[in-house]
Amino acid sequence: MRVLFAGSPAIAVPSLEALCNTEGIEMAGVLTNADTAKGRHGAPQPTEVGKAALRLLNIPVIKPEKLDMSVRESINSLKPDILISFAYGRIFGPKFMALFPLGGINIHPSLLPKYRGPSPVQAAILNRDTATGISIQKLAAQMDSGDILASRELQLTGKETASYLSGIFSVMAAEMITDVLLKIADGTLVPVKQNHSLASYCPLIKKDDGIINWNRRAADIEAKIRAFDIWPLCRTIHNGRELILLKADVYEGHTLDKDAKNGQVLGIDKNNGILIQTGDGILSVTELQYQAKKALHWRDFLNGARDFAGYDHCPVILGN
Repeated sequence: MRVLFAGSPAIAVPSLEALCNTEGIEMAGVLTNADTAKGRHGAPQPTEVGKAALRLLNIPVIKPEKLDMSVRESINSLKPDILISFAYGRIFGPKFMALFPLGGINIHPSLLPKYRGPSPVQAAILNRDTATGISIQKLAAQMDSGDILASRELQLTGKETASYLSGIFSVMAAEMITDVLLKIADGTLVPVKQNHSLASYCPLIKKDDGIINWNRRAADIEAKIRAFDIWPLCRTIHNGRELILLKADVYEGHTLDKDAKNGQVLGIDKNNGILIQTGDGILSVTELQYQAKKALHWRDFLNGARDFAGYDHCPVILGN
C-alpha cells in the first residue's frame, strides 16, 4: 500500500516515522506546508514534518502554497493508494481526493463527533473536560464527519497543557495508524458512522484569543493559560509592556482584599507565587515573562521587577 502522508507540526512526526517503519506500507511521498521565515534573520525553515521527511526518507517532499492543478499532477505521478492526514491544516477538495483509489484517512485529537474543527486539544482544556481522546476517521466532504476507523480515550486530571496532550496524542496516533492501515489492507476493518446529532465544533485560534480578560473567573484564565501554552500564549499588559503568563493555578487561600479590582496584583504567597485578583477568585502565577525576554520563575521575575506588586497608594492593575 502506497501512502501519501500530509502533515506539518511536531504532533504528526511520530505517525510519519511509524509508517516508514511498518512492513507492507510504502511511502509514496510527504505533503507539508511551505517553508516559513523563522528566527532572528528570517531564514526559511521547513515544518517539523518536512524536517523529519528529509531525515527519514529518500522520497519526494511537496511543499505547496496551495493545492492547485500542478500539485495534483505531481502527486498523481507518485501513484499513491491512500492519503493519511494529520494536522496538515488545509481542506482537500474532490479533485484532490480523486487521486487516491483507497480514499483518505484523517487523525483527529478528539473523541468525534465532539470537537470537530481545528482546535480540539485546546477545546478540551478550555472546557475542563474530564476525558478526551483521539479518533481516526475517513476523510469526508464535511469537516471531521467521516466514519470512525479507530478511537482511544484518555482520562484528564485537569492539569494538562496543550503541549503535554499533543505529545501524548502524537504517540497514541503513531500506535493506532499502522494498525488501521494493516486492517484496511487485509479487509478486517469495520467503520462506524458518527452520530452527527451529537457533533460540536471548535474554532480556529487567533492571536488575540490569548489576551487575558481579568473579569473572567480564575478557573477560566488558568485553563486558558494551559490551553494556549504552545500558541498564542496568554498575555496581559503591565506598564505598557506585554506580559506573558506561562504557568498559573487557582489560589485556594483566603481573599486578601475585598475591595481589589479585577487584574490587581494582590501580593505574593511564598508557596504559590504572585497573586492576582480576577472576576471570581484569585490566580496564582508561578512562571511569566515580558515580551522578548526569557521565561522566569516568579521569584526571579520579581527580583527584576521590584515595583510589580505595587504599593498601597498605587496598586498594580494588569491589562491597562
